[in-house]
Amino acid sequence: MTSTVFVINSGSSSVKYQLINPETGESLASGLAERIGETNGHLRHKAAGEVVDLEMPLPDHSVALREVKKLFDTTGPRLEDAGIVAVGHRIVQGGKHFSGPALITQAVYDKIVELVPLGPLHNPAHLLGIDVAKEIFPDLPHVAVFDTAFFQTLPNEAATYALKRDVAEKYEIRRYGAHGTSHQFVSGLACDYLQREDLKQVTLHLGNGASASAVAGRQAIDTSMGLTPLEGLVMGTRTGDIDPAAVFHLQRVAGMTFEEVDTLFNKQSGMKGLCGDNDMREVWARVDRGEADAIEATEVYVHRLLRYVGAYTAELGGLDALVFTAGIGENDNRTRAALCKRLEFMGLKLDEAANNERGDGLRVISTPDSTVTVMIIPTNEEWAIAQQAMTLV
Repeated sequence: MTSTVFVINSGSSSVKYQLINPETGESLASGLAERIGETNGHLRHKAAGEVVDLEMPLPDHSVALREVKKLFDTTGPRLEDAGIVAVGHRIVQGGKHFSGPALITQAVYDKIVELVPLGPLHNPAHLLGIDVAKEIFPDLPHVAVFDTAFFQTLPNEAATYALKRDVAEKYEIRRYGAHGTSHQFVSGLACDYLQREDLKQVTLHLGNGASASAVAGRQAIDTSMGLTPLEGLVMGTRTGDIDPAAVFHLQRVAGMTFEEVDTLFNKQSGMKGLCGDNDMREVWARVDRGEADAIEATEVYVHRLLRYVGAYTAELGGLDALVFTAGIGENDNRTRAALCKRLEFMGLKLDEAANNERGDGLRVISTPDSTVTVMIIPTNEEWAIAQQAMTLV
């Protein structure tokens, strides 16, 4: 029987799951339980080419995952017959304590609890997912795969903030990064495809959340997200880089509480704050209609990308490959073209036809004589989690 891994990504009001073959990446089933805790929840289950959609109350994560289990029983494949050898859990914040996947022992669980202050928006939901999954799969090994693990290799000069040292050490304030599982996955594929272990590359994970990483060979040397996923690029609803004193200013002048500033910076800013939309398809449609706020929003977005690619090229001592991944990175040809146009000074040449062509899988979108190989590499965090889980089984 083929071995599989059941991968869980538990959010505050959702559970994303996938049953996956860790060797081939084949998805045997996948789905999403969302609107958990609301009056009317939603379940979507995909298996064998069929999609099942259900509306029902999902008062908590326990009910949601048990309803998912029922869907496997009624629509397949039956989990008892699926050859599951491990359950892989995505964990956003592993602090400085995890440089790779970890079997979820009581000690590891307690450490994830301890790290909640560093990941208040994510780790509590991950813990709920672990609790329920261990009830449903009590006899299977459960493995935590941390978004921050890939960035444990950052040199101190990149990971250290210029904050009073004893305060930073006491409260564990440093650059941890995020999206590490994705950056590790696509940068590794870039090395494999180009058959180079010395590859100097910048990887751009561009989705509603967005981050950039500088990767030398297969090792991260810098990344745009910091203590939390708020720092760095302009995102769907997050500010990215902003003067920290803006917080003090809003508290003093606008009378905002820190909770209100937190909500403003994380949920009401970014592209949504700049132009009212965080769906880049709609933003570009508004650009075509000549709407000034949408035009400016795309310019700010690309400018921030340009700043990071330029800085990371300097850190790497050159640039061999530029990799686009995630929803915007893989599908938004206009954002890719706008950034690459600004990078032509370094000899980067975009193949416009290749960039505009829709496709699946890894593909090169630069011309053969370009000094930088520009690539689209679809990310597959679930497959990466399954692969890492198998290293401990």
